[in-house]
Amino acid sequence: MKVLLIDVNYKDSSTGKIVHDLTQELINSGHQVRVLFGRGEPTDNDVALRVAPVWEVYFHALMTRLTGLVGVFSYFATKRLIKQIKKFKPDVVHLHELHGYYVNYSEVVRFLKSSNIPVVWTFHCEFAYTGKCGYAYDCEKWKTECSSCPQIKEYPSSLYFDFTRYMFYEKKNDFEGFDNLTIVTPSAWLARRVNQSFLSNFDVRVIYNGIETDSIFFPRNAGHLVEKYDLLQKRIVLAVAPNLMDERKGGKWILDLASYYGDDVFFILIGVSEAILNCPMNVVCLPKTKNQNELAEFYSLADVFLLTSQKETFSLVTAESLSCGLPVIGFDSGAPTEVAPAGYGLFSAYGDLVTLKRNLDAFLKGDLDFKSREECRAFAVDNYSNRAMVDAYVCVYSEALAKSEV
Repeated sequence: MKVLLIDVNYKDSSTGKIVHDLTQELINSGHQVRVLFGRGEPTDNDVALRVAPVWEVYFHALMTRLTGLVGVFSYFATKRLIKQIKKFKPDVVHLHELHGYYVNYSEVVRFLKSSNIPVVWTFHCEFAYTGKCGYAYDCEKWKTECSSCPQIKEYPSSLYFDFTRYMFYEKKNDFEGFDNLTIVTPSAWLARRVNQSFLSNFDVRVIYNGIETDSIFFPRNAGHLVEKYDLLQKRIVLAVAPNLMDERKGGKWILDLASYYGDDVFFILIGVSEAILNCPMNVVCLPKTKNQNELAEFYSLADVFLLTSQKETFSLVTAESLSCGLPVIGFDSGAPTEVAPAGYGLFSAYGDLVTLKRNLDAFLKGDLDFKSREECRAFAVDNYSNRAMVDAYVCVYSEALAKSEV
């Protein structure tokens, strides 16, 4: 089967890692694969091609800020992307993120709609059915009509104008008559959201995101980290995100929480790029790491994983921590309560620091009935392995292809 994948990233970021892992597994299974991506380092292989030049990405981002219009300023990258699709002649096109200042959104969707190529589209966020937002949070305008966006300054940000009503109806029109489309979400939580939008008539499947459970995310000996950070006889709480101090990731809550504990409870924060003023003495802040083996060592070192995100449509870090044997405590941010269900995770209302601390206290005292490390790992291997993800996608590809041939 010839599969063409499209995403804003390749290898980098959560979606880029998923696309890379999916690509490698598909190739290993004997499929012919091509990846088109918009941003990041160019590749030195004939599998993945970056279609958007750096100058056009910056131009697109600038024009979006000035005009408020999203996904309409990448003329050359869009032409190149469509040309590559025609050249490869795929059996199936697998879309991931089409936002990110690298392609003209509607032009790509309309081309695919008219091409009669079976399309599988994985929604990693809510951008496809909102006026512009990747995460609608508590706003429910997307269920009827986006307008007067309360997040107009948020990504993809506009400095002056609000065209969310116009873009909402443009997207709605783009999807009308898109008969060869199957939508995939990485959680039942997001699938329920899709079914409340103008996309409710489409075939929506749930396929959990995959991680490398065998060669990367498995329990390891992390004794050298104990020595490096002087952690002997300390309880370790770990939090990880590419931009942990961003409001959506909630790093501020972790700093507040850490201030209630002494030096016998140590907090390790990975994904902090800026200096933290008045940082509690029992907190170490580390930058984002691209070394996944090192990340797995930190998961193996810790006693519990802390998730303080405002919204997540899956949460790769939750799956990674479970795969390394680590249970999860955090805020209810949507899908993570599904990724780490009862026995593997415990979640409280977003921003409820009192309950979050109460749950962490109960864990540290041994009063929470969490599964063992071995059971956490087994659960992750069964549900979130790359192999399970690829097998599920191949089934969806085959069904989409068979449907198009009827």
